Amino acid sequence: MAVILSVSGSPSATSRTTRLLRHVDRRLAAHGHRVHALDVRTLPAGPLLAADTSDPEIARAVELFERADGVVIGTPVYKAAYSGLLKTLLDLLPQYALRGKTVLPLATGGSTAHVLAVDYALRPVLTSMGARHVTQGWFVLDRHIGSREDGGTELEHETELLLNPVVDAFSAALDVARGAGAVPGVDVGVALAATA
Repeated sequence: MAVILSVSGSPSATSRTTRLLRHVDRRLAAHGHRVHALDVRTLPAGPLLAADTSDPEIARAVELFERADGVVIGTPVYKAAYSGLLKTLLDLLPQYALRGKTVLPLATGGSTAHVLAVDYALRPVLTSMGARHVTQGWFVLDRHIGSREDGGTELEHETELLLNPVVDAFSAALDVARGAGAVPGVDVGVALAATA
């Protein structure tokens, strides 16, 4: 069982990005992983903007990153890039806060014109922070994320069919990375290719 940190970089209290992440969290928990959710918008604004890691809530967020085996990063796409709120959090973390971790990037937006933001805006920063393996990311159109009557998230059917294998591949990559972590010199990418 891996420990996963699921981070929403949306500033909205009614965020479709956050709803998507909680949906993904449930699938990962069903795989046997322990998932911790972090909504960046709930962190205290002053200490977040000042990168004040002595603030208890900011220190706790940094600790959640340290303890995680894997991280799911979700963001709405604004002006062809990830949110400024997410950028603020990533900037206050240590340079290699993702070292040794498996990361799944997810993005939401109103148009397919933003699809490339996952690979051209988000993936490079995650890699620069030392992520051991950034798995295939995914972009979901806002209009394909809905709410059920019970308050849960409902994805458009085809979106769910396409997203599930991405989430499952992230889960499998975590399992491989945790197994490979005990073997010095094993390259996770090579190990993943061998299991494909």
